[in-house]
Amino acid sequence: MARFVSILVFALWIVAAPAASQSQVFIQIEAHPSLTQAQDSLRGYAQRFRDINGFTLGGGWYGIALGPYAETEAAGILRNLRAERLIPRDSYIARSSDYRAQFWPVGVNLVPRAALPETPLAEPDPATPPEETLREARANEARLTREDRTLLQEALEWAGFYKGRIDAAFGRGTRTAMARWQEANFYPGTGVLTTRQRAELLRQFNGVLEGLDIALVDDTDAGISLQLPTSKVAFSRYEAPFAHYDAKDDLEARVLLISQEGTPATLAGLYDIMQTLEIVPGRGARELKGNAFTLEGRNAQFVSYTEARLQNGHIKGFTLVWPTGDEERRTRVLEIMQKSFARADGVLPASAGSGATQDIDLVSGLRIAKPLRTRSGFFVDARGTAVTSSDLITGGGCGRITLDGTTEAEATVIDETAGIAVLRPKRALAPLRIAAFLDSEPRLKSDIAVAGYSYGGALGAPSVTFGTLAETQGLAGEPDVARLALSALDGDVGGPVVASDGAVLGMLLPAPSGNRTLPDGVSFAANAQTIRAVLDAAGIRTTADDDPETDMPAETLSRQAAGMTVLVSCWD
Repeated sequence: MARFVSILVFALWIVAAPAASQSQVFIQIEAHPSLTQAQDSLRGYAQRFRDINGFTLGGGWYGIALGPYAETEAAGILRNLRAERLIPRDSYIARSSDYRAQFWPVGVNLVPRAALPETPLAEPDPATPPEETLREARANEARLTREDRTLLQEALEWAGFYKGRIDAAFGRGTRTAMARWQEANFYPGTGVLTTRQRAELLRQFNGVLEGLDIALVDDTDAGISLQLPTSKVAFSRYEAPFAHYDAKDDLEARVLLISQEGTPATLAGLYDIMQTLEIVPGRGARELKGNAFTLEGRNAQFVSYTEARLQNGHIKGFTLVWPTGDEERRTRVLEIMQKSFARADGVLPASAGSGATQDIDLVSGLRIAKPLRTRSGFFVDARGTAVTSSDLITGGGCGRITLDGTTEAEATVIDETAGIAVLRPKRALAPLRIAAFLDSEPRLKSDIAVAGYSYGGALGAPSVTFGTLAETQGLAGEPDVARLALSALDGDVGGPVVASDGAVLGMLLPAPSGNRTLPDGVSFAANAQTIRAVLDAAGIRTTADDDPETDMPAETLSRQAAGMTVLVSCWD
């Protein structure tokens, strides 16, 4: 009981605490990366404190603070609130200069105007309009334009209260959404927003865009105009078919304008090429349909969205690249770009940016996507199932696996003891050749060959390295490993080891880890029996070479080995 009285008396003291006209400070208690999260938390605090405030902090963050208080009193208030466990223990004293626009309570502005940035979009006058009767609210609502009504529906949808069609018609669904928004913001749920309430809703809606300086950019060379976050990106250069707008600060946002002459074949080619670029990660929806395409790519660092359309012989569109984890702002910026996008006459000439430095890893100034790791592998059935070294996947960060750089595959088996991974393509392939495994004991000192993408696919085809079978067991007598007298490269790991008649007798393993260094020319392979046991356990039937042929000429053996070998890539 005594604790309850203490809290009650203290809460009343907080309400009555005077704000000094000079050196006013706040007690910062929470910060959220989403306006919606901040508002939800504010509603809870508003049940206990009357002096609760919400401010934008910049960088997409929203702060919750108590105050303002005289600087001489703030430390004591903070100490007592912490002791009563009414606020988080990491709360701290903040100055008004730490805050930007105030979004809670509506119509209140405790931060001097000089500390506030200009609003990024046209909004209602921040001065609080007088409250209206229901009749006056209906009369003022009737004066709204279609654009005004559409914007209100979009704001209600963004706030999570409206799920209907954006049609500027205030029917039952819109009225219900308005009432729900009013109740959530401590207004009577009349279903008709007053001028003040509309102003608050739009302030909430546009608060996420604060500091982005959204403005119309008219790129006459590209023949495109649209609204862009001009505080985050600025024009850099032309490299056909792109106009590059690069990051201005550490947010690392980017925009590309796409502008070129073309045909349906050109559009399809651009669709394919863009999927090879670093700015279009492999995870995400993508569609080429008719005379338009969209591409979405996501990874741990950023999200990119591209759209382009062929119209009157001109391909035009854009790409927005935005950091991962800032989805609320990214979505709003993307919507603004889409709605404001307009085509004008002219396209970028094919020669635009032709004087730029040439680089095999660049396409029109954009870096080609590179996998985290590559290994070699080989096909073991007619559907395109392949085996490779398990360290490709267990090395970490492998969000996507491809065969030959394009066909996505999934790891159905990862046997770390044997060092083998089994990969199944997500769409059936038609391998040129499949492995036929040696079904007898290989001959010591016999000639062998390893096929693999020694240089990670840079040559576009597998290389073949020749050597001899040194031993049918490992250095410590391991029965499932063969020792090879052969100088292989890291990219060859996972590739097939073939006997002189073309039968597969093993899979090349990575060099042993540890402090011990082996002599040059020493390699190891998982033997055929081990590989087949892993595949049998996975329900994959294999082919045995139980009728050994005579030795093949080196050229024929190379074709046999290379024909079953596939480049395996691990992508972020």
